[in-house]
Amino acid sequence: MALVDEPNIRLLDNCSSIYELALVAIGAGTKLSDLARQRAGDETIDYDGIYEGHSDWRLLPAIDHPDEPAQCLISGTGLTHLGSARGRQSMHAAADEDLTDSMKMFRWGVEGGRPPEGTIGIPPEWFHKGTGSALRAHREPLDIPSYADDGGEEAEIAGVYLVAQDGRPYRLGFAVGNEFSDHQFEKKNYLNLAGSKLRTCALGPELVVDAEFESVPMTATIERAGKVLWTRTFRTGESEMCHSLQNIEHHHFKFEGHRQPRQVHIHFFGTDCLSFSDHIRLQDGDVMQISAEGYGRPLRNVVRSAKSTPDLVKVIPLG
Repeated sequence: MALVDEPNIRLLDNCSSIYELALVAIGAGTKLSDLARQRAGDETIDYDGIYEGHSDWRLLPAIDHPDEPAQCLISGTGLTHLGSARGRQSMHAAADEDLTDSMKMFRWGVEGGRPPEGTIGIPPEWFHKGTGSALRAHREPLDIPSYADDGGEEAEIAGVYLVAQDGRPYRLGFAVGNEFSDHQFEKKNYLNLAGSKLRTCALGPELVVDAEFESVPMTATIERAGKVLWTRTFRTGESEMCHSLQNIEHHHFKFEGHRQPRQVHIHFFGTDCLSFSDHIRLQDGDVMQISAEGYGRPLRNVVRSAKSTPDLVKVIPLG
């Protein structure tokens, strides 16, 4: 594990992972940032070489579960941004339909998603994304599998959490993420939303423990054959959303299954900027870059599209 000290990274003494460091911080009742600075050693490594892939060292996702990927749960909240609601309305509206369920849920969020401090508001849309086995790092490919209709970037900020031994959740910080979903499959029918989310996703390259999350400028860019094909800048964060961070976190961790000791949770907070909405269809070899002001270096991932046809998965009876 290392602490970013531009243009280098500084290795931490006696620490193999953020997961391990966070458990120590919780047990000691100290801040994660303070503990990281205390553990920072004298040895530094050039960050540029690692970031560009020219080093024997490589970047891992901003968080994972070092022992069991299934104990890292990835989820997200949709319909949090005004633009995302408009996009979903357009995607699912029929000719004779004035207001989709998507827009209804968004309006409920506007009315009750920001309750007074210490009170509970209306639940946001929630989806399961997968486990740690779906998590990818900076420079690793994101896959369009053979059974998928499409694949598209979703430039978002994600909250990173660890559940303590006593079942209390702790927010370790935030990271830039590419939630990456199958929008073409979802567009066929809203009930395909759950399946469209079960794809690889990326997080990092940095975990930011003291990030500002009020109104964060983000930029998403698609490169094809070394040239910029599409780029957009938008804002995310609490003031750009109809649900408060407190309300989103409550409705995720209210479930007992989400408060199991030593679980890692990664929760995507949504976006209102998709290249799919501008009729961009990603191709094999396209590069997706996502950056957020104050969140470290950009996250870059290449699109990898399966060349094979889907194989029938046969279940073996054991009765």
